[in-house]
Amino acid sequence: MVSKTNICLGIIVIANALGNIALGYGMRQVGDISSFSPVELFSSGVAAMANPWVLLGVVLLIAYFAAHTLVLSWADLSYVLLVTSIGYVLVALMSWLLLGESISVSRWCGTFLITAGVVLVGSTPTATARTGA
Repeated sequence: MVSKTNICLGIIVIANALGNIALGYGMRQVGDISSFSPVELFSSGVAAMANPWVLLGVVLLIAYFAAHTLVLSWADLSYVLLVTSIGYVLVALMSWLLLGESISVSRWCGTFLITAGVVLVGSTPTATARTGA
């Protein structure tokens, strides 16, 4: 049986990765925001929030935050953050596959190190101590 912690961890990883990919894709469509003029920043902000990919990214990142907050109520922070770092691997893969980003050998090596760390941490208990509230 799959535990509620594992379900929430899956939601965290997937919503974070997909949210960031959608946000990145949408912001590429919006274009470069390099001006610090208040009028241009406002205009760019309106354009960003009108982009459906940006909106999808924001919704997914809100879901990520809600699940992340929930799972932190019953699992150790050190466990949750390390296990959910597998999302970095997903973002690298999806950026390469979906956004056409070029990823260097050293970045792939770092990605595989993260994967090894997640496997190691994932084999430990989710909580080491319970505190009374």
